[in-house]
Amino acid sequence: MNPHILILGAPGAGKGTQSDNIVSEFGVEHVTTGDALRSNKGMDISHLGLEYDTPGEYMDKGELVPDPVVNEIVKTALEEADGYVLDGYPRNLDQAEYLSEITDLDVVLYLDVDEDVLVARLTGRRVCEECGATYHVEFSPPEEEGVCDECGGDLYQREDDSEETARERIRVYEENTAPVVEFYDDEGDLARVDGEGTPDEVWADVREAIESNA
Repeated sequence: MNPHILILGAPGAGKGTQSDNIVSEFGVEHVTTGDALRSNKGMDISHLGLEYDTPGEYMDKGELVPDPVVNEIVKTALEEADGYVLDGYPRNLDQAEYLSEITDLDVVLYLDVDEDVLVARLTGRRVCEECGATYHVEFSPPEEEGVCDECGGDLYQREDDSEETARERIRVYEENTAPVVEFYDDEGDLARVDGEGTPDEVWADVREAIESNA
């Protein structure tokens, strides 16, 4: 079984953790937009008639990579994958409609998590100033509060892990992705998974959703 899986969920919903589980269990590839862009920076996109001829030129200038370019890269990544879990795409309705033209999805997993729970997850991350090791005050705390287990360095909260930033990230996600969730719901492909349990509890529901749909 080489299922075609799409995983959706707000920042902090646990997509990365569950994608890793899916890769281990089902032997598929984890396709993320970021990784696909990085590994195809030099791809020739001159036929699209856009400002630049490679995705890397947008990235090097810090510009948003346009939808047609992201579409091409995702298409290439999916064609090369023997089964996949797609994470981070589609981000809007146009991308969702494009995706339905280029591949058949077995199941669309939506990790449903309350906003306050998401905020607690996102704001709980702490990073070591010295070695960059990461912790979470609730899920993987250091042995001594504020001190890195690895090197004894001080732990700090990154600016983009503040509550204000977390709520804004979630708001932007919901605004863009709500129509995508609705699209797959209408298509009958959506499997809602309660993402608020422990990672193991969520994984049990994710695995069941895949096995009953793929």
